[in-house]
Amino acid sequence: MNRRDFLKSTAIFGAALSLPSALGGCTAKQMNVNAAVDPGHQTGGTGLPHRTLGSGKAALDVSALGFGVMGMTYNRSSHPGKKQCIRLLHEAVERGITLFDTAIIYGPLTNEQLAGEALSSFKDKISVTTKFGHEVINGKAIGRQDSRPATIRRYCEESLKRLRLDALPMFYQHRFDRNVPAEEVAGTIRELIREGKVLRWGMCEVSAETIRKAHAVCPLTAIQSEYHLMHREVEKNGVLETCRELGIGFVPYSPLNRGFLGGNINEYTRFDPKNDNRQTLPRFTPEAIRANTRIVNLLQDFGRTRGMTSAQVALGWLLQKAPWIVPIPGTTKLAHLEENLHTLDFACSPSEWQELERGVAAIPIVGNRYNAEQQRQVGL
Repeated sequence: MNRRDFLKSTAIFGAALSLPSALGGCTAKQMNVNAAVDPGHQTGGTGLPHRTLGSGKAALDVSALGFGVMGMTYNRSSHPGKKQCIRLLHEAVERGITLFDTAIIYGPLTNEQLAGEALSSFKDKISVTTKFGHEVINGKAIGRQDSRPATIRRYCEESLKRLRLDALPMFYQHRFDRNVPAEEVAGTIRELIREGKVLRWGMCEVSAETIRKAHAVCPLTAIQSEYHLMHREVEKNGVLETCRELGIGFVPYSPLNRGFLGGNINEYTRFDPKNDNRQTLPRFTPEAIRANTRIVNLLQDFGRTRGMTSAQVALGWLLQKAPWIVPIPGTTKLAHLEENLHTLDFACSPSEWQELERGVAAIPIVGNRYNAEQQRQVGL
């Protein structure tokens, strides 16, 4: 069953909320899917459970699911008009989402502009996080990294204007800059925090060693890296364990593997060559999609007897990994926003999730997640 068919049914809103555990042990938790992991941490009035990224003065309280804004203007084939995007972002706020993710490079610049126009009026109740590091000159991406102190400061001022904020709730380094030590980047952010222009900071796609170096200078709130059932490298390279040890939150981007785990992509899907990076990724060739669809089928089989879609299974698996993990799925469709949020109505036992992991691990994954040049940027 694909996502659209499932959403047409009443199960997601009614029957699924009363499925007996005899259907496989997965039950609906009407207020908190992660009661066993993060008990009682509720936001007042919205109904969505909250989680904490980071610790101490670096802590940030956010909804258990965030929203990735990127695909509304960048790297995804079809985009609705600006009015529709703004309407959907407002719906996300109304439904209790408090963490929204954008970046300077998305567009470039246009994604921050959209986020600023749509979300700045809610700045006292939500957090809009953004990222620096990719060099942008005259509104165009150059393909280089630049995290020199003066550049970070300039990007900070420009992001504040585009997002219409007085201070950035969290400012990530988007990619590691081999020419600037992590300690120097952290020192610059520490100064911006003292000046009140940045409240917290994070890093993306960095090694455990780099995290330790940066955190020692200025405590990190979150690390953002790709993480989902088809890419679990952060479990192996020490990144997740380092976050656990140091009290740093973790934000998985592309939690549905760029939409693939939602079940609406097949070998005949065509991506816009002008505005969709999936057509450049080895994992999204027709041959790779055909082979990897076995994994989607497994998620659909797992979810079918539990009242869940494959997207909800993928997000639920991430949520149960740790109470300081906050995925940020993006969408341009209200139906998918509702579907993602209804993940928070379900909870499965550890043995069920382990069963799913074993099933996915038994299926060879075809294709790398990035091409050679992009992989070089994250191969730290």
